[in-house]
Amino acid sequence: MNIKDLDSLLKTPLPELIPLADRLRKDLTGKRLELCSIVNAKSGSCGEDCKFCAQSSRHSCEVSTYPLKEKSEIIDAAKRASEIGSGRFGIVTSGNKLTPAELDVITDAIAEINSKVGIPLCASLGALSGDDLKKLKEAGLSRYHHNIETSPRFYSQIVSTHSFKERVDTIHAAKSVGLELCSGGILGMGETWQDRIDMALLLKELNVDSIPINLLVPIKGTALGSIDPISCADAVRSICIFRIILKDKTIKIAAGRESVLKDFQALGFMAGANGMLIDGYLTVGGRGVEEDRKLAEEIEKLWEE
Repeated sequence: MNIKDLDSLLKTPLPELIPLADRLRKDLTGKRLELCSIVNAKSGSCGEDCKFCAQSSRHSCEVSTYPLKEKSEIIDAAKRASEIGSGRFGIVTSGNKLTPAELDVITDAIAEINSKVGIPLCASLGALSGDDLKKLKEAGLSRYHHNIETSPRFYSQIVSTHSFKERVDTIHAAKSVGLELCSGGILGMGETWQDRIDMALLLKELNVDSIPINLLVPIKGTALGSIDPISCADAVRSICIFRIILKDKTIKIAAGRESVLKDFQALGFMAGANGMLIDGYLTVGGRGVEEDRKLAEEIEKLWEE
């Protein structure tokens, strides 16, 4: 895709861009709508300085803080995910590193979930080594989640305690042991349209399998707590652009879809998205499961037309 083509994505009226993205979604991914849910297995007290995150100890946010949950709690969360219709379950922990003891608990939980629950497993555990990632894969992990968050250029304005290179290196490490990759980021942090395009192009280059698109929910107490949210129109255009660039990948709308898209959530799935997180996020609540199941049914009906 050349520069001229990319420029046209910003100039094409939305009523023309949306059908183009929807046609690509239909032709390249079919009618598959991927639903997934996560457990916040270790919350808060994070030493990193990500400007968007309520879990950073550098921010003054009212957020639940607790150490790694017991293995049984993680397994129970996986059972719930399966019961509510999630097609994939993710284990997420705060912080950029896990202790060996914490990794052992999660590895054991993955093995038991894999054998007793059977739901495909994803984990978001920070910057792990290749050996650690191999251990998780051998226990039954199929996909690793590690967001690049934004473009390489804009990243240093959002995070300073770890580098963009470290994030990309972790993605390469996960791929090297045979794990699928889930990586995306957050829109609406003050980045430019070029940053959004560059982020999508890098994800294409990294050949990740699933791309979660979060729409920033400004949280009081964080460094981005007073920023104006991205508009619904800009969010929809961004989803279109990600589909057009990333072709046949799973593009998943995550946090912020309720507050940014509001009554137009279905529009995001006519603009190229083919997945969503259900049953809440890390520190921001989502809609009720039944509401999201109804939304999923409505989307699938739209795709049948």
